Amino acid sequence: MTICGKIPFNSRLVPVEIETEGEVIKSIREIEDDNFPVILPGFIDIHTHGGGGMDVNHIENMEDVEKLSLFYASHGVTSFQLSLVTDTEESMTKCLEVLGDAKERTLGGAQLVGIHLEGPFLSDEYKGSMPSELIVDPDPELFDRYYAASRGHISYITLAPERDGAMEFVSMLRRKGVVVSMGHSSAEYETAMEAIKNGVTSATHLFNAMKLFHMHRPAISGAALESDSVYTEIISDGFHLHPGTVRLVLKTKGLDRVVAITDSIMAAGLPDGEYKLGVNDVVVKDGDAKLRNGVRAGSTLTLDKALRNLIKFTGLGPETLWRILSKNQSELMGLSDRGSLVVGKRADMVVLSENMDVLKTIVGGKTVYEKEDK
Repeated sequence: MTICGKIPFNSRLVPVEIETEGEVIKSIREIEDDNFPVILPGFIDIHTHGGGGMDVNHIENMEDVEKLSLFYASHGVTSFQLSLVTDTEESMTKCLEVLGDAKERTLGGAQLVGIHLEGPFLSDEYKGSMPSELIVDPDPELFDRYYAASRGHISYITLAPERDGAMEFVSMLRRKGVVVSMGHSSAEYETAMEAIKNGVTSATHLFNAMKLFHMHRPAISGAALESDSVYTEIISDGFHLHPGTVRLVLKTKGLDRVVAITDSIMAAGLPDGEYKLGVNDVVVKDGDAKLRNGVRAGSTLTLDKALRNLIKFTGLGPETLWRILSKNQSELMGLSDRGSLVVGKRADMVVLSENMDVLKTIVGGKTVYEKEDK
């Protein structure tokens, strides 16, 4: 495949011709004509609970995973991790078995690169939409059962570091190669910093479902912002974080430690209405997803919309923002073969219009989505 477009290079968009061979980029050659669309590395969503009518906790078979794969591809995503919310052991095990199988297959759209467990080792105080009766202290034996059910494909986990046994649990997870994120947590600053020393490298949807920063008690959010080694997830839908907060996080952490996620639920890509998030009923009004008690429950965001919002919130362009949609995710998760447009890496790309609408998504050198002309 040969494709021409303007790609990010040294914080500017440079017109190039990209040649692929098999699944990888064979060559990138700068050209003179710049009358081409923007090409960015394919987006990587490491935290999503579904979209297009599919809820991850209710996945039953490969057909369900394929639907999600194609949905994500239509929004510029080329790689994704599916996030399970806290549920019964029976339900989570059944789902993990399907997802573990899907991880080992080539899908028709975006590719599944891992599984994210968002719980059950969380804080009851900051549980968000998680059911209280299913939240427990870190349990290595329970995790090992989940890990076995997934065929070893649990790659990311969110936990509350203040729970009993959490520090030893973090160390065990790191030995297994699982990336650990702190979130849904009432942890104080000192506890969060200890968790970081033990191997925590991410903060789940920063400022949401965690004890907030106070000048005398910086808490978990302060520890995440201060620590250079920690990546911070952000949900840039305009509901979870004020645009000023997004700008503050980017200034504090820098462009290399912020990870744009969707935290999307099955309602992403669909109209307002009533939906599910795991065991919970969710009502979406004006694009904002909440439980019936008013607690926010995931989002209806997609990563192409996140890019458009980030441009609006920050005044920065895609030539700068691309890294928080792909490169940082690849570095956090150890996906060294993707996340940037470099010779030898996977030919995972998204072609965008001037307005940052997705025109085409390419996964491993193959076009898996193309916008229809109207």
